[in-house]
Amino acid sequence: MEAADLRVRSLGAGRIGSPLGGLVGRRGTTEHYVDENDRVLFDDTLDMLAAREGEPPSFEPGGPRRQIFFDPAKTRVGIVTCGGLCPGLNDVIRGLVLELTSHYGVRKIVGFRNGYRGLVARHGHDVVELTPAGVEYINEQGGTILGTSRGNQDPAEIVDCLDQLGVNVLFVIGGDGSMRGAQRIAREIAERDRRIAVVGVPKTIDNDIPFIGHSFGFQTAFGKATESIRAAHTEATAQPGGIGLVQLMGRHSGFIACYAALATNDADYVLIPEVPADVDGFLPHLRRRVRERGHALVVVAEGAGQDYLAAGGTDASGNTRLGDFGIYLRQRILDDFAAAGEEANLKYIDPSYVIRSVPANPYDSVYCLRLAQAAVHAAMAGRTEMVVGMWRSRFVHVPIPVAVSARNQVDPAGDLWMSVLEATGQPPSFRNILMNVDI
Repeated sequence: MEAADLRVRSLGAGRIGSPLGGLVGRRGTTEHYVDENDRVLFDDTLDMLAAREGEPPSFEPGGPRRQIFFDPAKTRVGIVTCGGLCPGLNDVIRGLVLELTSHYGVRKIVGFRNGYRGLVARHGHDVVELTPAGVEYINEQGGTILGTSRGNQDPAEIVDCLDQLGVNVLFVIGGDGSMRGAQRIAREIAERDRRIAVVGVPKTIDNDIPFIGHSFGFQTAFGKATESIRAAHTEATAQPGGIGLVQLMGRHSGFIACYAALATNDADYVLIPEVPADVDGFLPHLRRRVRERGHALVVVAEGAGQDYLAAGGTDASGNTRLGDFGIYLRQRILDDFAAAGEEANLKYIDPSYVIRSVPANPYDSVYCLRLAQAAVHAAMAGRTEMVVGMWRSRFVHVPIPVAVSARNQVDPAGDLWMSVLEATGQPPSFRNILMNVDI
């Protein structure tokens, strides 16, 4: 990461006094606040910083500015939600509307229905006006009041729509695919030399977008997942040879599986995409665990063990369709115990859609509101082609090219995975485990 990579695009200098200028006043940087003229360092250790040559990379801080680019009285705003559901979507919509109207005095806010399709005329979706009264209680509901969809749409048609409606700011709430779409929209706008800001609020239940701290809804998701883990543990301990097997969301990143397992501290095994699965080594280890303790609890992320499964093409967003490792592992466990003549009473639970469709918990509700506020501040100041996030406990602006440049994953050499290994007692690898297990 270089310093230039973290420079955020701006539509122009702020020349209008901000309605929130009084809140900023003469504040300077403290441990709790970063002045708009300061920067948030990318590196957070002396060794990492010392290894740098030249200007150290840093993020532009989030928050209100003293001067803004857009005149609130003349500004029209659009909001769209894209991709899969996630706890907190309605909280973000509500936060955007309330911040825009109550503090900036923006009078015209529209919501586009069913994702990017809502910005393309041929799909025939209507546009909904968003008002403080209309969003008053939506944070109590799961899902999104605007609807959502997957799949690419023509950025030229989307910008045509923004032009026709006179939209000056577009907020995109979505995952990495949605942010790539937002990047294409921003570049189409730049090619036409329009002054339209595109600001993203990154959403991913898997917590797999990098450089944003963590994604909203993630805490709610792994908290809800603990209910299934506790149920599986109860079932496993109630019968001889009891095995609870819980599959959680996590296509390429095992954060939900790791955090949910740590939250209950009952799991004997956690299998994630970042650590290669070795089912042949895992099975005898599992049989020994059940033989010694009478039961076992296994938590798997949906993207684990894909080497054992056939690829299933791609979905509308271009994502690879994963095989169902949970079902595969369930059958392998039952077959292995049967072949060894050992009793197995296995209960399989997959709560995926229950997890992502619930309302946000209080922590995520606060986080969603603060992200929405940061997004509005950035957009009104003329920032574009960026997302808001949190880095080292500071709200920051992240260029979209950086946010979609990689995938946030559990580091097998990091402290999170070390905590999982400590909590479960499972070996770092099941490879060559046969020589160490009495089968």
